[in-house]
Amino acid sequence: MPISLKKAAADDCGELYDIQIRCFKALLDKYQDYDYSPGAEKPDRTLQRLNEPFTDYYFIRLDGSNIGGLRVCDFGELCKLKQIYILPEYQNKGYAQTAIRLSESLHPNSRRWQVDTILQEAKLCHLYEKMGYKKTGRVENIKDGVDIVYYEKEV
Repeated sequence: MPISLKKAAADDCGELYDIQIRCFKALLDKYQDYDYSPGAEKPDRTLQRLNEPFTDYYFIRLDGSNIGGLRVCDFGELCKLKQIYILPEYQNKGYAQTAIRLSESLHPNSRRWQVDTILQEAKLCHLYEKMGYKKTGRVENIKDGVDIVYYEKEV
């Protein structure tokens, strides 16, 4: 699998944002969550994140083409995988698993990783569990029918 990560810069904001909106459209349509969904965010939020000193944003690339994005917040021994998204036509091919492994290898000082996702999305929960993440027991209801489940992994 020729998947790679390429660090994004502020001038990549438009492309990252466009990919993010396309990737999260189905979840936004399904849950109608206009308060928390990355599919409902404005471009300035992506730019703000790109400029955070603790944030590393990456394009997920396949054969030189950008097919997704990944955001890591690096706090030294703790890293948070805040967003990972793959364009719909490239999903279910193992690319997210590879991208997660690559992102973890780019942050070798981290001893603990955290991620959260929608509890009702079994496929997403399965992905993180397959990657070694364990449920912390924390679940947060953000609206009717939408709960966020929190995961952690020690490395």
